[in-house]
Amino acid sequence: MRFVKKEVNTTPIEDTVFVIVEKAAKAKVQYGKEKVVDATIGSLYDEEGKLVAFDSVFDPYNEIPKETKAKYAGSFTGNPAYRNQVADWLIGNIDCRLKHSVIATPGGTGAVNITISECLDQGETVILPQIAWGSYQLMATMANLKTKSYTLFEGDHFNLKSFQETCSEVMAQQEKLVIVINDPCHNPTGYSLSKEEWQEVIRFLNDCANQVPVVLLNDIAYIDYAYDTAHSRDYMEQFNAIGENVVVVIAFSCSKSLTSYGLRCGAALILGQNEADVRGVEVVFEKAARATWSNIANAAMDNFTYVTTENLAEYTNEKDGYVKLLKERSDIFTKEACEAGLPCYPYKEGFFVTIRMESNEQRDRYHEALMNELIFTVKVNLGIRVAVCSLSINDCKGLAKRMKTILDTCQ
Repeated sequence: MRFVKKEVNTTPIEDTVFVIVEKAAKAKVQYGKEKVVDATIGSLYDEEGKLVAFDSVFDPYNEIPKETKAKYAGSFTGNPAYRNQVADWLIGNIDCRLKHSVIATPGGTGAVNITISECLDQGETVILPQIAWGSYQLMATMANLKTKSYTLFEGDHFNLKSFQETCSEVMAQQEKLVIVINDPCHNPTGYSLSKEEWQEVIRFLNDCANQVPVVLLNDIAYIDYAYDTAHSRDYMEQFNAIGENVVVVIAFSCSKSLTSYGLRCGAALILGQNEADVRGVEVVFEKAARATWSNIANAAMDNFTYVTTENLAEYTNEKDGYVKLLKERSDIFTKEACEAGLPCYPYKEGFFVTIRMESNEQRDRYHEALMNELIFTVKVNLGIRVAVCSLSINDCKGLAKRMKTILDTCQ
């Protein structure tokens, strides 16, 4: 391919999620909606099958003057009030003693991408969970980076041993570590690390930091759907214990928190012991932001600030109602899965439950068999993702038993 840079992967992208979404849509037309279980959509839907867009978010957004929507933001790093409010929203109610700064990004995706692409040099390796959002791998590929994965689970808990071994292997090959941990409400398994697991992770990263600089990228896209929302940020207090050779970047998504997926607004919150280190990362992120997307939607930032301050009570009440609904759906599915013997990765909270597969060959057979029975799901590495966020309570009832029956035919 002579018209693009030489060191780039030119294999066409295959977005398997949207392919299956289209298949599910066609099946609804052919067989009727009532006969199809569409567990593909990674967005919050109500009980009538309609995409949720919070009134507490979009009513005030619709009142924003068109001139405000049309104008550029106050800075390519984000509106000052927005940057301050993101920090307050994430760490304002915990004992955070770290220096910090915020860069506005296009969704949580922008925060993840800017960290992966700007913290490692070409040819180096970023450390990812073995089961993860597929775009992590794509971002690494486009930045000409290698990836190495740690096994996510040992039994029903985080696999600290694999995490440590993977970091040690990479550290032996390069002079920096960049590690992705998607927590809480992991996509796609719904796992959340315990306080004790986070303590062990930080303790180990500090050991690594005695040899090389360490960047921990904590993707918190689904944090505002944690089932104990009031304490969903408590684990971040463990970050106070990071050493001077560790920086944490938290990737935050307004898209998920505010059900404003299309407005593409998020942020990277940079945390460190030393102001100079935080500022050093911030400078590079600022320049990358200016060179890559230039500006974040002005009205989206202003609306987040308004919703999470002046309209907080209305927003919290509305969101908490859907968190309760999400828990009811997931409780039904996971309880019935346990009763039926359907193997799932350990789930605690969040949008997705993932069926555990022994191999990707088994996964492919199972996925096809499910579609033959008009159950549409999404394939992930070593698993089948079930989006309980978009399934009604009625759709959740009996689904796990059906899926186990189908799985038994694929062994």
